[in-house]
Amino acid sequence: MTAATPRLTPADTKSRILDAAEALFVAGGFDAMSMRQITTTASVNLAAVNYHFGSKDALIQAVLARQLDPLNDARVALLGALETDLGERMTCEHVLVAMFLPAVRMSRSGAPNAERFLHFLGRAYTDPSPVVREFIDTHYLETLGRFFLAFQRTLPELSREDLGFRLNFAMGALSGILAGGNTQRLIRDFTQGQGDQEVTLLSRLISLMVAALKAPLPGPGDTTVLDAIVRMPAVVRLAPEA
Repeated sequence: MTAATPRLTPADTKSRILDAAEALFVAGGFDAMSMRQITTTASVNLAAVNYHFGSKDALIQAVLARQLDPLNDARVALLGALETDLGERMTCEHVLVAMFLPAVRMSRSGAPNAERFLHFLGRAYTDPSPVVREFIDTHYLETLGRFFLAFQRTLPELSREDLGFRLNFAMGALSGILAGGNTQRLIRDFTQGQGDQEVTLLSRLISLMVAALKAPLPGPGDTTVLDAIVRMPAVVRLAPEA
């Protein structure tokens, strides 16, 4: 006689829905997800999704919060500890460690879905959906503000506008790379065969970020040189002005 399939508890059902939605989100983004895909992947009916979350928008917000809340709590706690210990001796390298180390450790934790955590981060911070963007921009506004102020204190030579541009550019580039997937291969390539130890990975990642944040501002001479280049006949011919 065939044994009856164990009945899922409400908590188990909710977790299965979150796992399915997260996997689909990582694979293709929010707009590519459908409720039919979610129910099929989770092996539940639409009523179960509606009971636990009410809508697709609320479901993706729960998916984001499940991963990003613990991450940002860890980031803020580490930043606060470094600020307390170091005071005026704190540098932008310390701020970057507080930003990146919790993510690296969560991706290596062995917890469920940890192996795709960096891919998830890349997708979350690059997904163009207004639902995702608004949630991240509002739900984590305090965390973003804490880190921006820390960067301002450690990089006082940069104006608010320059700092914002450099952070958006550097973090956007990193998120875009992570969103492409295959993060384990990227980590091996990034550490150049030295393994994926925390210090090796962080040192290479932070060195690139520091270079972007501390690069000298362009002076009049730099503009003159670039102006001469873009006006060369070969450049004008191959890349005509709009």
